[in-house]
Amino acid sequence: MEKKIRKKETQKKEIQKKEAIGKNSLIAAGVFALAVICCLALQKLEVQKQSTTVFVFAVFLISLATEGYIYGILSAFAGMLAVNYAFTYPYYELDFNIPVNLISAVIMITVAILTGTLTTKLKENEAAKAESEKERMRANLLRAISHDLRTPLTTIYGASSTLLENREGLTREQQDSVLKSIQEDAEWLMRMVENVLSITRLDEGRIKLIKTPVVLDDLIETVMTKFSARYPEQKVSLDIPDEIVVIPMDGILIEQVLGNILENAMLHARGMTWLSLKVFTLGKQAIFEIADNGCGIPRQRLSSLFTGGYADREERVDGRKRNTGIGLSVCATIIKAHGGEISGENRKGGGAVFRFTLDKEEIDDE
Repeated sequence: MEKKIRKKETQKKEIQKKEAIGKNSLIAAGVFALAVICCLALQKLEVQKQSTTVFVFAVFLISLATEGYIYGILSAFAGMLAVNYAFTYPYYELDFNIPVNLISAVIMITVAILTGTLTTKLKENEAAKAESEKERMRANLLRAISHDLRTPLTTIYGASSTLLENREGLTREQQDSVLKSIQEDAEWLMRMVENVLSITRLDEGRIKLIKTPVVLDDLIETVMTKFSARYPEQKVSLDIPDEIVVIPMDGILIEQVLGNILENAMLHARGMTWLSLKVFTLGKQAIFEIADNGCGIPRQRLSSLFTGGYADREERVDGRKRNTGIGLSVCATIIKAHGGEISGENRKGGGAVFRFTLDKEEIDDE
């Protein structure tokens, strides 16, 4: 099994390498061809002395747009030959005895090497910065997980110990209450594990997102059925388009996003009396908006809502203090994988509002 996986990874790398070579070659050839066309135009205008400058700029662009040094250096040699042969007297002859031609060649090769070195270092710095950001997010994620797991595990341990040690001293109602508490915390732990698995798999690219056309009405109905089963006392104000809206998506993952945000309001929007889910279309996008009139989000935490480091909003009166960073990190990862955007902010009238966008599918009247 491991050999097959390694073989597939090797084949994938080879394919990516070939695609990169093809892409870089196409860029180099295209820029070089444009340089030749510009020099031919300058020759007709009898200002062909600027041809060297044109090819130096072309070498710079090629070195900037391609990976490594090879394409820039090759284009420098090709540009030197083109200037020497076609755009420098004696025309259509190679003559390296003229100092100007040698100087042009040295300049173009130097530009290619310097630009290649600069862009390579910039890309390395960007990669290092991205990796550092990932490590920071992983650290935040681990801290949030350890924080979140401790409370429900402690509750489950305490409740189960109470049943084992004092079962005879508890009434049937008290036993049911303890068992219900254990069940609720166990269900919350299961959703927590699902969230962590989703975010790690999508971040590591271990699962490929498969989009299928989903009718918006069906999606909302499924989400609200699950939400109502868990929170039957909470009414949700719905506002969705009358027309049929079809959105390419992984339905299960988008259900998870909506469920996470709605549950986030239930757990942390203290004082909430109103919760709404609105969907509207704008151009080629469908915009989902979940709003509440609760306590809102602390201003200092708005910048880290979706990084795994977002601590709790003020809690509801049930006294359970739980971190929302994991669920919101999952939402951000899923929406990003769908090519959409997600944001969260406080409402002017009080409470919080979360929005995310998805590209919808164009459908004909039929």
